[in-house]
Amino acid sequence: MSANELPAELPAIEGWFSMDKADAHLIGSQCTQCKTYFFPGNVSYCRNPVCESSEFESVPLSREGKIWSYTDAQYKPPEPYISPDPFESYAIAAVELEKEKMIVLGQLAKGITVDDVKTGMDVELKLQTLFSKDGQDYLSWVWQPKS
Repeated sequence: MSANELPAELPAIEGWFSMDKADAHLIGSQCTQCKTYFFPGNVSYCRNPVCESSEFESVPLSREGKIWSYTDAQYKPPEPYISPDPFESYAIAAVELEKEKMIVLGQLAKGITVDDVKTGMDVELKLQTLFSKDGQDYLSWVWQPKS
């Protein structure tokens, strides 16, 4: 690959997740004082009301969790969302990461609908093409039900 060429796949949002398809992780921050986790990881002060720290470490978050809630998107979100034309509906899940004790929202993998999931179901983080532009695929994280 020359200096002017880009890789075939790029992150849709730089720095929010690793690009290792075999072991993808969201990238969060952890307060060095109270150990609270945050996602996205770009924080400048601890949002834990009992902590006054402003020091954080970048950490990979759990790649597995349980569906806390879910719904579907039947309408095209406004910009800056980039949607296929014509718009295709998709399912969304709020997933609880057990270790971090936090909820992370994300799309469910393509082909998974609200009829395929239920609250409490185990899911794992995967990477999937969110959109393509000028020959580049831009990836984002999705939640895939575990088999």
